[in-house]
Amino acid sequence: MFAIIETGGKQYKVCEGDTIFVEKLDAEEESEVVFENVLALSANGDFKAGSPTIQGAKVTAKVLANGKGPKITVFRYKSKKNEKKKIGHRQPYTKVNILKIEG
Repeated sequence: MFAIIETGGKQYKVCEGDTIFVEKLDAEEESEVVFENVLALSANGDFKAGSPTIQGAKVTAKVLANGKGPKITVFRYKSKKNEKKKIGHRQPYTKVNILKIEG
């Protein structure tokens, strides 16, 4: 059984027991969060696709951690103009464990 959910402008294929990293959510650690934007659902060989979502379907997950990803370096350079800019970025994330898929 798997589901395709949408959160943070991205889509994720999840099964029960999966651990995924999603865009930062406003949820405390060890709390439960419910994803109601279920785009597709598959169970026992039966596949349902929503238009755009499936009514009544939801995915329950437990928040494991909130944090920041690895640092990336962005370097902008324009030749012959003496123009340089070096900045870093760390994307915030929420680590969740999928508990239950209902639909």
